[in-house]
Amino acid sequence: MAAETEDAFQKELIELFVQEAQEWLQQIHVALDELQQDPAPDRHLKLARTIKAGLTNLGGSAATISLSDVERASFSTLPFVEAVQDPAATISAYDFIALCKQLGHIHTALTRATGVTFDAESAAASAESLSVTIPSNALLAALHELQQRQTNVGSSHRNLVQTVIAQIEGMINNGVGQCDVTSMREFLDRSAGGEEAFLQAMQQQLPGVMEELVRLKSGMDAPAPSPDRLLSVVEQVAQLWSAAQQVNASQAMTFFMGLHSFLSVVLQQRVVVAAKKYEAVESRLREIIRTVQSWVDSGRAERAAIGSLLPS
Repeated sequence: MAAETEDAFQKELIELFVQEAQEWLQQIHVALDELQQDPAPDRHLKLARTIKAGLTNLGGSAATISLSDVERASFSTLPFVEAVQDPAATISAYDFIALCKQLGHIHTALTRATGVTFDAESAAASAESLSVTIPSNALLAALHELQQRQTNVGSSHRNLVQTVIAQIEGMINNGVGQCDVTSMREFLDRSAGGEEAFLQAMQQQLPGVMEELVRLKSGMDAPAPSPDRLLSVVEQVAQLWSAAQQVNASQAMTFFMGLHSFLSVVLQQRVVVAAKKYEAVESRLREIIRTVQSWVDSGRAERAAIGSLLPS
């Protein structure tokens, strides 16, 4: 009789726990949905704290009635919340996906422990909705069509499309059937950022290089140029040469490699350089500025065309 009373009491405790768990999970999911909408910093932090409080209550309550799997699943989710709780930090879609999947584990543990169905599939669906994908074969076909259109109209392009095609073909060869749209957009953004930074570095440093060439041509430092100032310019050119290599700006890379060699010879005073030679270098310098600007603009347009093929 005592055993029956104890079983009835435990059943009653589980029923009360199920009601509380459903309420806490509702609060957690509502807060998570809003958190993904990029709220104001103060609101962001408050929502994260709401989620953590719900998980802590859920885990603590599960512990009191010896539902150890639910307790572990709940407290194991706290680090996933901490990954998205700082509004000043960089938070990716993957952080939210991981949190949604972890919530799915809690749903599964609750169902097993209580016999009451907690919809784990809805949490998994939330995670899938955050991860936007496109079939790799479909994207590859669209990229080939884009490449063909560029060829037909004779547009100047950078072969960025071919680079992405090679990436997608590699994925398909490795059995990856879906291309993650977020990852693809991040790749395009990184590429754009590197090129813009290179162009900005050129715009900042080349006026000083040009000024030094004018001095050398006019003989302002006769009978010999200032070694310290010229050494500084040589180092700037070396930096631009390295930056061009990093973004694969082949024409700029070749130019800065040659300019570095030329200025190094001048620095070491190996030869007497005629004024016409300096003029030719100045002309080439102005030309490379225009070339790189056009190169960056072309890349920007090509990335936009690739981006238009991706679902939002």
